[in-house]
Amino acid sequence: MRIGIDARKLHDFGIGTYIRNLLRQLARLDRDTEFVVLCRPEDRLGLNVLGPNFRAVVETAGNYTIAEQVKIPLALKREGVTLFHAPHYVLPPLVGCRSVVTIHDCIHLMFPQYLPSRLALGYARTSIALAARRATRIITVSESSKRDILRFVDAPPGKIDVIHNAYDERFGVEPHDEDVLRVRERYQLQDPFILYAGNVKPHKNLERLIEAFHLVRKRGLDHVKLVLIGDDISKYAALRRAVHQHQLHKYVRFLGYLPEDTLAALYRLAGVFVFPSLYEGFGLPPLEAMASGTPVVTSNVSSLPEVAGDAALLVDPYDPAAIADGIQRVLTDDALRDELRSKGLARAKQFSWNQSVRRIREIYSEAGR
Repeated sequence: MRIGIDARKLHDFGIGTYIRNLLRQLARLDRDTEFVVLCRPEDRLGLNVLGPNFRAVVETAGNYTIAEQVKIPLALKREGVTLFHAPHYVLPPLVGCRSVVTIHDCIHLMFPQYLPSRLALGYARTSIALAARRATRIITVSESSKRDILRFVDAPPGKIDVIHNAYDERFGVEPHDEDVLRVRERYQLQDPFILYAGNVKPHKNLERLIEAFHLVRKRGLDHVKLVLIGDDISKYAALRRAVHQHQLHKYVRFLGYLPEDTLAALYRLAGVFVFPSLYEGFGLPPLEAMASGTPVVTSNVSSLPEVAGDAALLVDPYDPAAIADGIQRVLTDDALRDELRSKGLARAKQFSWNQSVRRIREIYSEAGR
């Protein structure tokens, strides 16, 4: 069996984490199977270190384009791939071999108002439906996502396997004190702060988080800052408008995308991690924060209660006052903060990329028969 894996989204926030850990664990678990990794030109050298049974093949077709519908199948045929893993919902109809597709969530179908056009909605709806129908097996990352998939596509439940994501192992390792101090000084984080990490798309609900932060400050915690880590903040002017509306420009920091080593230090410096998303297929950042020993406030909707269990404070993400209440409780109640920290560390240990990728590798074998 020669397995092809699409790694063109290697550096994306959520799917990129999935792909990086999938490849890293496969390289540890399987030194015999041939893997063909489709990647961007700049990633070829880095992927070649995975092992002699991994071959990086450059593919320049853009994601969600007509070009990928043709070029991906051609590349798979040229490389003699017998099983293809599409780690997001696009599975080109011309792919001729057996296939596994990971559908992380149904965000585009649940919240079509966040897509740029009707054409984008049509593309997403068609791509998910085609992938679900044509794939030999479907992987998703939570029971919540499986329910959503079954709601929108006609697929037998037994075709869909739930395999949880896990946190990157570096978040479970205590950084050196000097590294944490260096991050604190570099970003001038001397005051206590609330942390958010993730992308900044509308369903992440950051406008309500900013409003909740305003309420927290009005309640007397005016020494606390809010630090937002995410990509492409400049594309969402509404966030900066929300900051200026409440005159918070001195107290809210937008740091953009940061490397994982820096993020690991920031988790440990934060007084509380807040993740008020309206919808998640899994929700990795709260799990990363828990693995780092940071108390978590997150939403009581979608997959987030499934991931957090009783190890986080769950709040109504549609109510800024409820978000503010959660933040205030964690920042002012030492016993609660210690309890969440202890439960979070224990909860995070229940998720393992090693175990998850072992199961994915089993599915490759089952699908390739």
